[in-house]
Amino acid sequence: MSRPLGAVTRGTTNPNRLRRVDNFIAYRCGELLASAAAPLVVDLGYGATPITAIELRERLAAAVRPDVAVVGLEIDPVRVSAARPFADPPRLDFRRGGFELAGLRPVVVRAFNVLRQYAEDEVAAAWHTMTATGAVLVEGTCDELGRIATWAVVEAGTARTLTLSARLSDLDHPATFAERLPKALIHHNVPGHPVHGLLTTLGAAWEASATPFGPRQRWLATVARFRDSWQVRDGPARWRRGELTVPWPQ
Repeated sequence: MSRPLGAVTRGTTNPNRLRRVDNFIAYRCGELLASAAAPLVVDLGYGATPITAIELRERLAAAVRPDVAVVGLEIDPVRVSAARPFADPPRLDFRRGGFELAGLRPVVVRAFNVLRQYAEDEVAAAWHTMTATGAVLVEGTCDELGRIATWAVVEAGTARTLTLSARLSDLDHPATFAERLPKALIHHNVPGHPVHGLLTTLGAAWEASATPFGPRQRWLATVARFRDSWQVRDGPARWRRGELTVPWPQ
């Protein structure tokens, strides 16, 4: 096998850290996986322990179809060896690989907290490589406990949407999302750039939506105000989860 493309990730992981994005994948990519002849998902850069890959497999099996397969890929062979005792092929496996996906042809790729350590000018090439076989890529970042997360849905190397997701009981202000934007956006959160306008508008809507009825009602009121200025995807069922999806700001 040729040398995997990419660099070893920092490896930080925690149980349930990626629950928000896993639930989104089941929602956004469920039909693709349900109709696929081989419902394969790649978890790229699962980290120092395989827990998030195990959880991804369990969640998709329960929400989409029981025979969905997940392959966790890591460049570090020590991490692959450590994960192998948890494998349950063909439903769950661990291999050495990088952006080239170890030659696999998945339906979906999840790459979380991976590109954050790369330079911005390396992102486009990584997106193109990971989607070259037709996979839908869900790429983003989150805090250590998964309370704040953002991600892009990328198809054919092009970002289609941006999702912001938070545990609403811990959200003090939408400005918090700025710290966890995908690498392709994080340096563009300055006046004159669309993502800055997005977060500024969302923050103003939040400040105008204070309510004694709790964080969920405040978030729903915030999204309602925000929709006056920005196109919003999906509907209240997703918003109640503390989730907001918009066309990619460019």
